[in-house]
Amino acid sequence: MFFEWSLLSFVTLAAIFLFVKMFYFKNITYKEQKSNELMKLTLKEAEILIRKYQIQLQRSLGNVDILTDELNKLRNELKVLKQRNSQHRVETDKLRSKIKELEGRIDALL
Repeated sequence: MFFEWSLLSFVTLAAIFLFVKMFYFKNITYKEQKSNELMKLTLKEAEILIRKYQIQLQRSLGNVDILTDELNKLRNELKVLKQRNSQHRVETDKLRSKIKELEGRIDALL
């Protein structure tokens, strides 16, 4: 009789222990699943933000390329204007020397 009661008590305690353990692990699994779903949503949002910033970066790089082309064109125009300016200075110097020469001839004639 004692053996039967002790066996029944042991089986009952073991069943209660396993039942509590089952609910504990079920709760942990549920929390883990919620955490995983939240992590997936966070990763999706991060991926969307990365794509958005990547598109903005590509647009910015395109704008930088356009500005670089414009800057190169302006540099070339500046070089051309410097060359023209130096040519005008040379021509002006020549004309001044001719004027001085002509003034000298006029003075010599007078």
